[in-house]
Amino acid sequence: MLINGHTAIIAHIGYPTHSFKAPLIYNPYFDAQAINALVVPMSCQADHYEALLRSLFRLGNIAGALITMPHKVSTVELVDELLPAAAIAGACNAVRLGPGGQLQGDMFDGEGFVRGVRRKGLQLQGARALVVGAGGVGSAIAASLAAAGVAHLGLFDLKSACADALAERLKRHHPALEVHTGSTDPTGFDLVVNATPLGMNEGDRLPLDVSRLDPATFVGEVVMRTEMTAFLSAAAARGCKVQIGSDMLFEQIPAYLEFFGLPTTTAEVLRSLARL
Repeated sequence: MLINGHTAIIAHIGYPTHSFKAPLIYNPYFDAQAINALVVPMSCQADHYEALLRSLFRLGNIAGALITMPHKVSTVELVDELLPAAAIAGACNAVRLGPGGQLQGDMFDGEGFVRGVRRKGLQLQGARALVVGAGGVGSAIAASLAAAGVAHLGLFDLKSACADALAERLKRHHPALEVHTGSTDPTGFDLVVNATPLGMNEGDRLPLDVSRLDPATFVGEVVMRTEMTAFLSAAAARGCKVQIGSDMLFEQIPAYLEFFGLPTTTAEVLRSLARL
């Protein structure tokens, strides 16, 4: 990869950085397509994050920043303009300079999930979706599903206040959306999503009663520990079409590239080039 005075930098900010995967996906793509850009891991603890973020965007060749833990929530208060998905999610994982020089923040976890299920043939306009888990990733998925035109959203979290607060944020931005909270019963839903950590460890219980899944229901997962988690395996055994957790990662990168004004691509191309 050629790095010169014209190279556009995407900062990948978080702490710690040893598990970062983005440079191993973006940079091989940039290299293969002769795009003069580079994703650079930047290890920054919380005490120094605000100063770093504002300083970075004074650089003339900064294309944007990828934000990861532990800074996704604090970034919401640091940007000048929060786009709707980030406002609903209450977290932000991408920052760029807007046309007036303002810092704009957005959230792409949900967009990656939505692009994936759409490309697998699921019609979201007017659909009914259940999201189990109302933390950062669940909130992002719910926000993107609402933007994609689902008619009804069921939300569940063990911390009921989290699900209720998410429901209120969704209703403010999407007043026509029907939202209910408090149940994991998948009956009657076109799409069911596990947005909890359940499945990260051997022996974890399933996030819901899979015996109540209809074979026509599409089932999605955010856990990436293994491609076919116990939950997806159980859903597939009932005849459900499924989406694995890593699809969300690869499908959101084209959206990031568009956000940063760089040439975009497909999840398949990224997978073929990644050096994970």
